[in-house]
Amino acid sequence: MEQVVLDEFKIRFAEKEDCPIILEFIKGLAEYEHMENQVTADCEILEESLFRKNKAQVIIGEYMGKPAAFALFFYNFSTFLGKPGIYLEDLFVKPEYRGKGIGKVMLSHIAKIAVEEGCGRFEWSCLDWNDPAISFYNSLGAEALKEWTVYRVTGEKLNNLAALQLK
Repeated sequence: MEQVVLDEFKIRFAEKEDCPIILEFIKGLAEYEHMENQVTADCEILEESLFRKNKAQVIIGEYMGKPAAFALFFYNFSTFLGKPGIYLEDLFVKPEYRGKGIGKVMLSHIAKIAVEEGCGRFEWSCLDWNDPAISFYNSLGAEALKEWTVYRVTGEKLNNLAALQLK
């Protein structure tokens, strides 16, 4: 794979003061995915989850000193491998910065973290209609796990599941 060199691009871990920037990226991603109505996060929630409880990590890519991309990831664990993994929840490059290799550099950065941390996997999900992302991920050697289906429980259904009692 070729080396991507971007002058005036740097990646840094987000800090608490970046919550408004992180929220801006989340809203931009939601707009791209036609899911704006699903965003309930605000700066207070992000600050609590990301910086007080440390439930996930965020990196911000800055191009010429301006926030151009973000990625939010967290650790999971593979029982089969007996090793941790990294799950990329979100990666978003602002439209005006696309086509410069920023997404590739962001993914490479997280992959390096995974390797340094002794992780056995680095994985993420992608919407099935997002052909540009699918082509991009395929070009990096990523493989779609066609035999797996993601299940999700939220809202009242999550509360109902949590309330189940053994009798």
